[in-house]
Amino acid sequence: MISPVLPTYARAPLHFVKGEGTWLIDETGRRFLDLGSGIAVNALGHANPELVAALTEQANKIWHLSNLYEIPQQEALAQKLVDVTFADTVFFTNSGTEACELAVKMARKYWYDKGQPDRVEILTFSGCFHGRSSAAIAASGAEKMVKGFGPMLPGFVHLPWGDHDALHAAIGDNTAAILIEPVQGEGGIRPLPDQCLQGLRKLCDEKGILLILDEVQCGVGRTGRLFAHEWAGVTPDIMMVAKGIGGGFPLGAVLATEEAASGMVVGTHGSTYGGNPLGCAVGKAVIDRISDPDFLDGVRARAGLLRQKLEGLVAAHPDIFEGVRGMGLMLGLRCKVAPADLVKAGYAAAVITVPAADNIVRLLPPLNITEDEIAEAINRLDQAATSLETA
Repeated sequence: MISPVLPTYARAPLHFVKGEGTWLIDETGRRFLDLGSGIAVNALGHANPELVAALTEQANKIWHLSNLYEIPQQEALAQKLVDVTFADTVFFTNSGTEACELAVKMARKYWYDKGQPDRVEILTFSGCFHGRSSAAIAASGAEKMVKGFGPMLPGFVHLPWGDHDALHAAIGDNTAAILIEPVQGEGGIRPLPDQCLQGLRKLCDEKGILLILDEVQCGVGRTGRLFAHEWAGVTPDIMMVAKGIGGGFPLGAVLATEEAASGMVVGTHGSTYGGNPLGCAVGKAVIDRISDPDFLDGVRARAGLLRQKLEGLVAAHPDIFEGVRGMGLMLGLRCKVAPADLVKAGYAAAVITVPAADNIVRLLPPLNITEDEIAEAINRLDQAATSLETA
């Protein structure tokens, strides 16, 4: 008999009833150190007082307004994002998947309005993950994403990761945009080297192609900068954002330059809940906090400490780990054992991690994790690794 909740997830038998910062507490009172953050969502931890205050204050005023009207909280968050990024304009969504849908529409509408309606192809790369909607799975093209869901939305060209010759060969008269994650998350914490992102920007400029960056997982302070592309000193034309921007409240956004967004006029896109007062009030509190230079300095310092200690963990368990990779507080342990086994062993040691492709276990702790909590995280990961060695 099917469960009341559609069984599309293989859920761990854990029942959390409360969260406090970097900690999750189950129904027995056991405290788990959360190094997953709801897959990079709880950027400021669980029940963060600043976010609770922002949500509570707004909840006592008004919850929902249709986008038929002006929404002050939405305008305030949009202005903040414009002030601290490359963008000239913002559209708010409820998720990263919805952001992908709009990014694809925006790129294609741009060329349609330029008198080039056949310019619809979007180049993507192996290992990518842009969501689970029809456009997002078509962008991925991976068999595990698309099998059984055909016919696929056309217009996506799938290229091998890191194959420059294939990239240049794929560009043609119908190429509208390149879509890429500065750091692949689901694909196994694979950072795009700065010189490659710089090369993509240069290539897009030379060919007149739009550059779309998916910073759903790697953005909002996760790498130690407000957005990961800042490390390379380049800017996109369109950027997808979600996860951390709401700190746990469902919120996403598409940021764009005025030129890239020029085709999106009245009636071309909409959302019932996107940019609602509750989400934007929380999002504004998140961005105010995380965009502070002192906060980002702290993220980089904590990331350096965690990376150093993880390298020691890998050296101490050569039969379990191969190495560490990633940026900031978006790190991956490459395993010699099945990632699922390490995740499960972590549950026994009361530490939460997240599996990914390429034998990676992801570590995505809240950005305000403390030094003491980092030490405890290493201790619990050490316990998990030891249990696998002795099993």
